[in-house]
Amino acid sequence: MSEMLSSNYLSSLFSLEGKTALVTGGTRGIGQQMALALAKAGADIILLQRSPENQDTSSQIKQLGRDVYIVQCDLSSKEQVGSIIQKITGTEGGDEMGLFIDVLVNCGGIQRRTPAENFSDADWNEVLQVNLNAVWTLSRDCGKHMLASRGGIAGETPVPEDATKSKPRGKIINVASLVSYQGGVTVPAYAAAKHGVMGLTKALSNEWSPKGINVNGIAPGYIATEMTSALIANPTRSRQIMERIPAGRWGTPEDFEGAVLFLASRASDYVCGETIVVDGGWMAR
Repeated sequence: MSEMLSSNYLSSLFSLEGKTALVTGGTRGIGQQMALALAKAGADIILLQRSPENQDTSSQIKQLGRDVYIVQCDLSSKEQVGSIIQKITGTEGGDEMGLFIDVLVNCGGIQRRTPAENFSDADWNEVLQVNLNAVWTLSRDCGKHMLASRGGIAGETPVPEDATKSKPRGKIINVASLVSYQGGVTVPAYAAAKHGVMGLTKALSNEWSPKGINVNGIAPGYIATEMTSALIANPTRSRQIMERIPAGRWGTPEDFEGAVLFLASRASDYVCGETIVVDGGWMAR
């Protein structure tokens, strides 16, 4: 009996049954593990991918018994990003899918490393588009979609309290970085973008928290992924990083399962505008 009560209690807090989550950057690394974690908790998944040919995450989600949709979208294209939410949620016919989005996870990102004095405009613009502009556009358009489903209209007063209580809250989760707090080295565009992501998270939370939408962030520390391969391959820099991490190891994508489930579920309904740092203690050092 106690095991059943425990299971029911945990399910009431963290279950995502009946929910649909849109995830960017879900083909590898942290984004892939987040997408799988959401699916394991019961969510159906929409994967925004530059190429539909990568079926790895999709196949794993199908094996979990969840519905999964691959929607082609290049985050570096302002035009594609600007029209994709209408394609996913629209019901006017054509290629519109008529899906409802309960959770948005903005995890897609790129990195360019060059000394600031040699950093090109092309690299700057590409990093800002993928890591910040796309986050803004997807959040804005998903937020509008979530507001409409909860009786709210942009620019108006908060949704009536009984309306927000009767419908599960929408959840937007933006992936920030330790560089949202620090400047980094040879990554000026990435630093600017990730500072912007944290500010945007707070700004949207201020507007949408009373209207039934939670907007929060997750800031990864030094995680062993393809994006950090250059740091890992540098013996001096890798040693310096390890010496500062109290947990004594680089993080892994699996370290983000708990954080994303918390922010996507009912368990975080009163958490607004926060960024959870998952860094093995780096920022506390």
